[in-house]
Amino acid sequence: MTAHLTGLDEGQDRHGVAARHPAAHGGSAPWADKLWAAVRAADEYTAVDVVTDALDDGLEPESVLLDVIGTVQHKVGLEWAANRMSVADEHAATAINDRVIAVLPARRPANSRGRVTVACVDQEWHALPARLVSETLRLRGWHVDYLGAQVPTAHLISHIHRTGPDAVCLSGSLPTRLPGAHSAITAVQAAGTPVMAGGPAFGADGRYARLLGADAWAPDARAAADRLAAGPLSRPSPAHQASDDLPHLRDQEYTLVAKSSTRLVRDTFRSLEEHFPAMRDYSDEQREHTAEDIAHIVAFLTAALYVDADDVFVGFLVWTAEVLTARGVPARSLLPCLDLLQEQLHDFPRACRLLEAGRGALTPRP
Repeated sequence: MTAHLTGLDEGQDRHGVAARHPAAHGGSAPWADKLWAAVRAADEYTAVDVVTDALDDGLEPESVLLDVIGTVQHKVGLEWAANRMSVADEHAATAINDRVIAVLPARRPANSRGRVTVACVDQEWHALPARLVSETLRLRGWHVDYLGAQVPTAHLISHIHRTGPDAVCLSGSLPTRLPGAHSAITAVQAAGTPVMAGGPAFGADGRYARLLGADAWAPDARAAADRLAAGPLSRPSPAHQASDDLPHLRDQEYTLVAKSSTRLVRDTFRSLEEHFPAMRDYSDEQREHTAEDIAHIVAFLTAALYVDADDVFVGFLVWTAEVLTARGVPARSLLPCLDLLQEQLHDFPRACRLLEAGRGALTPRP
């Protein structure tokens, strides 16, 4: 297992880096093709020209934002996963898309609909989905405070007390951020402010947003704007306090596995070296990448324990297998890692269930 899954932290698109693939609108497709060509060539100046020309041609700013820029960013993630873009190329493309958003008109609304804070959960680096939501809300007349990536919950609460928003839109792309998202949702609601959650971390149907007590969920930027336009989210009552102890967490598996994650990664790596002598000839870079891949597996296992959902872990493994295959590494290389983790976690029934489900998803059937 030597293919580096850097994209998980710096541009992955397991479910679409733009939160969801925006629906293509008739007039936007040619402009998206032109922007893709400019982004792929790392040509920021042409990318700005494409967006400017699309606006001059009469394409609505919201369509430029979501159906041109958002569509191109979605493709960036797909191309990285298919090994047709390097991590460096993906970073350059994402930076260009982030910068061309500034070309969109920024007008102060005559009559603001209200004030909304948009933030990524703590440790969530994927900021572009949250920015797409922010800019969509601005275009629709909201006063938006966009706080960007990895906002510590304490800082978010301080901002809420200072600005008094009507709602907080909380963005998360990776399920590994769900425990932190739960803490943020609970804290924001305790401050009397409703929370709308969005992004792939919360599930394609919003199931984890509901599980963690969010007041609303939106699959994409348009849906978020439509929901807020439909009427204010109900403010939590002063006595409201979302539970931070889901019933399945009482077995302490999540807590114990999370606390031992560093040891699990270290011991699994060492056991792999013992079982597969060829690893001893790995370069330092290969060894580092393998350790990081194991760390991703443990992180997703831990997140799956938090929400008690096989899909979180199995979905990650299936996606990882596809990425490894695209990079010439057989998907079966993941199985020894799962076996070694199960040996170490044999006293944890839910963890073993997740590992068995993952093994079943990766094992070819007759």
